[in-house]
Amino acid sequence: MRLTLVIGLSFIVLLGILLRPGSAQNSAPTGETPHYTQDGKMEFPSGYREWIYLTSGLDMSYRKNMNMNHSMFDNVFVNPAAYQEFLKTGTWPDKTMLVLEGRVAGSNASINKAGHFQTTETMGYEVHVKDSRFPGGWAFFGFDDEKPAKMITTKADCYSCHQQHGAVDTTFVQFYPTLIKLAEQKGTLSEAYQKEEGKK
Repeated sequence: MRLTLVIGLSFIVLLGILLRPGSAQNSAPTGETPHYTQDGKMEFPSGYREWIYLTSGLDMSYRKNMNMNHSMFDNVFVNPAAYQEFLKTGTWPDKTMLVLEGRVAGSNASINKAGHFQTTETMGYEVHVKDSRFPGGWAFFGFDDEKPAKMITTKADCYSCHQQHGAVDTTFVQFYPTLIKLAEQKGTLSEAYQKEEGKK
């Protein structure tokens, strides 16, 4: 009888551990998978700064002669589950979210006398999401703030540009220094990218 009681108490304790807030089954940060409103807008993944950091660019442009009156950093983050899958396969799984954060570049502040640093001022966000609910499997959403955003129309240049030049699965892995070599090793570089780079 004492053994039965001990086993019963152990089960209750174990059940409490498994079901308590913050336990393993509930420990994933919110917003790691895409969520949409009833009218099809994407909810802003507010926890993205806790995701995997991939790269930063300064004043990057995919068009010639695009003059800006300010300098800007682009920071790219990806949801952890997608990153772990990429490490295994060299490509992105469904429900991948890549967040591009635009941040104003500063100079000549505090003790800084040369170069640029990132400021607290953001210029907007773009989310490139892989989701089978969309034609072609990928979609772009642009956010000025953290309110839900409409999908960018598929007629926008970003779609064709990514399809024609993306190194892996319509994404610019060529600018992700920790992943491009892995994709090459896994054999997942796109035909278009390889031709551009003279690899084929």
